[in-house]
Amino acid sequence: MAASTGVSLALSSIFSVLLFSSMQMYKPFFAATQMNTIFGGFLGSWLFVFALTAVSNLESVVLGSGFQAKLFPETVFCLIGATFACGMIHRVCATTCFLFSLLALYYVNKISQKAQNTAPVVPESTKKKRK
Repeated sequence: MAASTGVSLALSSIFSVLLFSSMQMYKPFFAATQMNTIFGGFLGSWLFVFALTAVSNLESVVLGSGFQAKLFPETVFCLIGATFACGMIHRVCATTCFLFSLLALYYVNKISQKAQNTAPVVPESTKKKRK
């Protein structure tokens, strides 16, 4: 059973704040070894997903249920924020966060298209006309 938009907004906001603060508190742990740094980037990609969910749900609550997050500015803003948060830990952490976030964005888009049953829009100029 899916959560309502308001509940999803609250949960994703709380998870974003908790994840960001945990990453900052355990900064020495993430910067200690290469694997921990990559793991920090992976957690940063989750920060991106939670932040994007929170922003999208906030826009949906404020602007109406038909509003959808676009690539620019919502997605780019959340991606830059998550990468910056990981960059405060380690440079490699920021790079892996960026790569993991792009992968997560691909799968979030794929799941969204399946859930919304949206077909790609074909411009009229590319359709074949029958006479």
